[in-house]
Amino acid sequence: MGKFAKAEAGWATQAFIRWFIKRYNINMSEAIHEDPSHYKTFNAFFTRHLKPELRPLAATEGQLAHPVDGAISQLGAIDDDRIIQAKQHDYSVEALLGGDQQDAKLFHNGQFATIYLAPRDYHRIHMPCDGVLRKMTYVPGDLFSVNPLTANNVPGLFARNERVVAIFDGEFGPFAMVLVGATIVASIATRWAGVVTPPSGPKVHSWHYPAQGDDAVRLQKGEEMGLFQLGSTVVMCFPQDSIRFADDLQPEAVTRMGQVMASINPPA
Repeated sequence: MGKFAKAEAGWATQAFIRWFIKRYNINMSEAIHEDPSHYKTFNAFFTRHLKPELRPLAATEGQLAHPVDGAISQLGAIDDDRIIQAKQHDYSVEALLGGDQQDAKLFHNGQFATIYLAPRDYHRIHMPCDGVLRKMTYVPGDLFSVNPLTANNVPGLFARNERVVAIFDGEFGPFAMVLVGATIVASIATRWAGVVTPPSGPKVHSWHYPAQGDDAVRLQKGEEMGLFQLGSTVVMCFPQDSIRFADDLQPEAVTRMGQVMASINPPA
């Protein structure tokens, strides 16, 4: 499926794109290129750009923006090292981040948010706040579906699926953005590294980045940081007492990139 998604397969690609639009009721009027025939591959269609005026950056100074279009799966407090996946299911921050205990300790008793991107959604991922990239980790794994039914029934789903972990330094401390792959996912890409998945071999791979200098990766709030070519889910982790989620956020709440997700707590 990954090979087909990136292939210029002519009439077959066009037929599949049009079926997909109809099947998932996709609003093509939001796309910069509304005509499905503009897209020569399914990946180009799936990662289509939206008209920028439709996703204004509403989060202002001291606020975090939603990084994606989607729906809240779960959010709230991290209980020591445990993140809620669904009723009767949780998993560890350490497992989610690829097994690094030092990384996991940054978020013990912190806050998390899990956002599910449905097939109809815009699949580019943006920064919730300004950040300097410090580490990226590729974690091999399964490719379970990540829809709500699977999340409710597969233990440790988000810590089992293939994923890319990006840890940034923000004004309130470190934060993690975990891009989780899903069924038939073709690849996950980031702005700084291009296509990250799948590298060869079954091992965890990590890359470290400088905090300063010409090689530092600095991204501003609302700036694109990556994309899914088929998939999936974003899990964000924040340090203890660093943020406060917007009062109207709860499981199943719809998210729109750029809208207010949380406020940054002032330093103690």
